[in-house]
Amino acid sequence: MTAHKEGDPLTLNRLYGRSQGKPLRKGQQELVDTLLPRIAVPDEGEVTAQGLFGEDCPLHFEIGFGGGEHLAYRADLLPNHGLIGAEPFLNGVAMALGHIRDQNLGNVRIYHGDALQVLRRIPDGALTMAYLLHPDPWPKARHAKRRMMNDGPVQLLADKLKPGGEFRFGTDHPVYVRHALMVMRRFTHLFEWVIEGPDDFRVRPSGWPETRYEHKARTVFGHEVWYFRFRRR
Repeated sequence: MTAHKEGDPLTLNRLYGRSQGKPLRKGQQELVDTLLPRIAVPDEGEVTAQGLFGEDCPLHFEIGFGGGEHLAYRADLLPNHGLIGAEPFLNGVAMALGHIRDQNLGNVRIYHGDALQVLRRIPDGALTMAYLLHPDPWPKARHAKRRMMNDGPVQLLADKLKPGGEFRFGTDHPVYVRHALMVMRRFTHLFEWVIEGPDDFRVRPSGWPETRYEHKARTVFGHEVWYFRFRRR
């Protein structure tokens, strides 16, 4: 794994963002108190498919899953795969737990906290898929170092993905698109951009559902949405 110095502006050592919004409803709080402890990723130790699911199944990781719509969809679509979702926002965790309960999904594990803390503990080459969908764009130039799409985190994703594994990135923010593509150009030796035509990145690929956030961005704010797939070489 490539080493990065503390304070390097291209290295993200922790994720930024709010941890809680409005108070949870009674049912949501019950899910956090009862279901979350049963499916939580441990705070320490190596994170493996065998340790989480009892078998060496294909392993997926979603960074900042929001309300959990995409995470639940993928888990339902791929019942023989194990999915890990990390999200620091408690209200989003509670929503995801509702999806997991309602859809009876036994192949999902949740980490309420910083995704990087989990990603670092996954063995190199263990991930089949990684997802970063609509991350906070941190649009001000002075906050660009807080973006997940920077050299340090992208190198970490490359380390954790197996050859042929896929990293999916989506955003509705044009500044973030330009920044992300600039970063990914520095990793062409590790990632291949999966694209066949000039408009592919404007069309949501199959198996990639529309999230609640994406729907709002498109219908309420009128934003264009871009979709990117990068395959680990």
